[in-house]
Amino acid sequence: MSKQITLEDIQNFEGKYPKQLWYLFLVEMWERFCFYGMRGVLAIFMVDQLLLTEKDANLKYGAIQAFVYAFTFVGGIFADKILGFKRSLTFGAVLMVLGNGLIAIDPHQFFYFGIALTIIGTGFFKPNISSMVGDLYREGDSRRDAGFGVFYSGINVGALLGGALCVWLGKEHSWNLAFLAAAIVMLIGLLIFTFTKKHLGPIGNSPLVHLSKAAKIRREVMVYAGALICIPLIFIMVNNTRYTDLFMYIVGPLALVYFLFQLLREKERSVRQQLIAALILILFSILFFAIFEQAGGSLALFANNNLQHDLLFFQIDPNVVNNGANSLFVIVFSPLLGLLWLALAKKKLEPNTVVKFGLGFLFLAIGYYIFFGTRLFADATGKTSLEVFTLAYLAVTIGELCLSPIGLSMITKLSPRHLGGMMMGLWFLASAYGQYVAGLLGAGMSSPDENASLFDKLIAYTDGYQQLAIYSLVAGVVLVVLSPAVRKLMNGVS
Repeated sequence: MSKQITLEDIQNFEGKYPKQLWYLFLVEMWERFCFYGMRGVLAIFMVDQLLLTEKDANLKYGAIQAFVYAFTFVGGIFADKILGFKRSLTFGAVLMVLGNGLIAIDPHQFFYFGIALTIIGTGFFKPNISSMVGDLYREGDSRRDAGFGVFYSGINVGALLGGALCVWLGKEHSWNLAFLAAAIVMLIGLLIFTFTKKHLGPIGNSPLVHLSKAAKIRREVMVYAGALICIPLIFIMVNNTRYTDLFMYIVGPLALVYFLFQLLREKERSVRQQLIAALILILFSILFFAIFEQAGGSLALFANNNLQHDLLFFQIDPNVVNNGANSLFVIVFSPLLGLLWLALAKKKLEPNTVVKFGLGFLFLAIGYYIFFGTRLFADATGKTSLEVFTLAYLAVTIGELCLSPIGLSMITKLSPRHLGGMMMGLWFLASAYGQYVAGLLGAGMSSPDENASLFDKLIAYTDGYQQLAIYSLVAGVVLVVLSPAVRKLMNGVS
């Protein structure tokens, strides 16, 4: 009989990375292929195939993405308290395969039903795989950030492949194939996890070890049944975005109340301070994601209508660039930025985490000023430079690299182990509000007149991007100014 792997066996790994990180990397890579492939085609599909107005497509895009991330908060709590990360991830992956497969059968007929399944599935999948990556390391292990950096590159390899392939399949061949590709790669990710999860030892096991087998099964079945009951509710709320508004007004305050309840239960002052620091970073991330996540909404529609097809020496669909440039730049520049931080650290000049968050906003501001500047390169028909648009994505990506991978790692460092899933869920819930606000911002930018010329649409969208650049600039400056106070609350965590 083979020896049972212990947590100590995993965390006492030699070298830079534990072998389990590569298994989770592959699982996450295929899940992100599925997710970003879907994200990139949603707004275009709703306008071109479901014949929605650009305003309604932006609102529905924001609602769909908001529910995806809101359910990560719920999924994180159920994983913490009942299922454990492994069962939660498996259940989520199965629902995502079924959801994408259902849309692939008939995208027009089953779109919203399939979306409801993928929303719940992603909610159970997404926060838990990140938490398992954090559990591969001992507290204080300096290799943790490097591990999350590799994991983040896995996210972006999948996002690049899915973002480019699903747009190409949908626009050039058939939407059935685009959604079928998402279902197939998610199935591959599920199979990889099924065959490699034994190497994770106790990481991700159900916390209900003290209960009898029958009691454990009963509670797990109740979670699964409750999740499935939510399908018609999500279907209704995505179809009618007024219900989405109501949901978002309720779930955020409830999540904050639950966070405060857990905060007050903590006996150690230092732990409470670290949770408050985590909350401050999470609240700022809402604004960051609201601006950054225009990629799947207004920027997708802008790329579809207002960009030329010339990029350097070749022709390419602007939506492939919109859906893939960010991921490509992450893969290329993530290791370079990592080397820059190391070089600055040797000279004792590396900015702290909070300042890096501020820098993320400042680069985001530069990116959106460049998006605004695309109007200077437009021709009389309202078509503008794909090259300038791509340059804006470079600045936006550097901003993301200053904030997002560091944010994932920081939440795991600042959170006590028994609240890891909840805090990771809260991080993704912030993304939900970011996505929700992104939809509202995108809808506000879209021209009220559906018969508006391409040039009018260009002016409307670029005016909006200028406003977002200003918001980013202000947030970046505020964060840099607040950094000493927030650092004090972190009690030496870096």
